[in-house]
Amino acid sequence: MFQSPGSIALQIGPLAIRWYGVLMATAMAVGLWLAYRDARRRGVDPEELLRASELALLGALVGARLYYVAFTWDYYGRFPLKIFAVWEGGLAIHGGILGGLLLGGGYAWWRRLPLARYLDIVAPSLALGQAIGRWGNFFNEEAFGTPTSLPWKLFISPPHRPLFYAQEEFFHPTFLYESLWDLLVFGLLVWALRDRVERAPSCLFWIYVGLYSVGRLFVEGLRTDSLMLGSIRVAQLASGVGIALAVIVVPILLKRSRAA
Repeated sequence: MFQSPGSIALQIGPLAIRWYGVLMATAMAVGLWLAYRDARRRGVDPEELLRASELALLGALVGARLYYVAFTWDYYGRFPLKIFAVWEGGLAIHGGILGGLLLGGGYAWWRRLPLARYLDIVAPSLALGQAIGRWGNFFNEEAFGTPTSLPWKLFISPPHRPLFYAQEEFFHPTFLYESLWDLLVFGLLVWALRDRVERAPSCLFWIYVGLYSVGRLFVEGLRTDSLMLGSIRVAQLASGVGIALAVIVVPILLKRSRAA
C-alpha cells in the first residue's frame, strides 16, 4: 500500500519547500545534464543546446500551466490568484510539450540551429523527467485512479477524494503506472533505439511521442481527474493524435534516411 507522507518536504518558519517543486527541479536538472552529455557525444555544441533547452523549459512550464488552467477555468475563473500556485500541482504535459516546442524550438529555428537533432537529444530527457516528476502527484495526492483493492493500492486521505468516491480509501496509483512506463520509454530510447535511428533526424523524438502516448492513453482511462472536453478526456485525445503522428512520421523519416 502507498500513502503520501505529505506535500511539504521541508518547513523553515513560514517558508514551505514542497516535494512537487523539488521533484520538478530535479527532473529539469537531470534532463539538462543528460541532454548536455548526449550533445557532446553527437558532436553538437552543448552550450547552444542548453540555451535552447532553458527557453524550452520556460515555455514548457508556462504552456503546461496555461493548458491545465484553460481546461479547469470553472475553478481558476473564481480564484484567479491560484493560477500562479504551481507548487500545488496542475501542470499538463501536452501543454508543456507544445510550449517547449514553441519557445525553445522557435529559438533554435530562428538561430538556424539543428532543431531536428536537438529534438532527438532531448527526447530521452523528456521521458526520464516525466518519470521523476510524476512522483510529485504522489506527494500532492492527485492524479490518482479509480478505487481498487490491488496490493499496490494507494491510500488517499478524505480531503483529496472526489465526492463521488468519498467513502473509498484506496485507489489506483496512476502516477506510478505512468512513471514506470516513462522509465521504460527512456530505456528503450537510450539503449534500444537511439543508435538505430541516428541517421534520421527527429525520428527518436517522434518515437518518444508515440511511445509516451500509448502509455498515457491507457493510464488516463483510469484517472478520476481527467481534463475534459465535453465527454472526451483531453489527454486521451492528445495521445491519439500523438500516436497517429508517430505512425505517419517515423516511417517517412526512416525511408528518407535510407535513401540518402
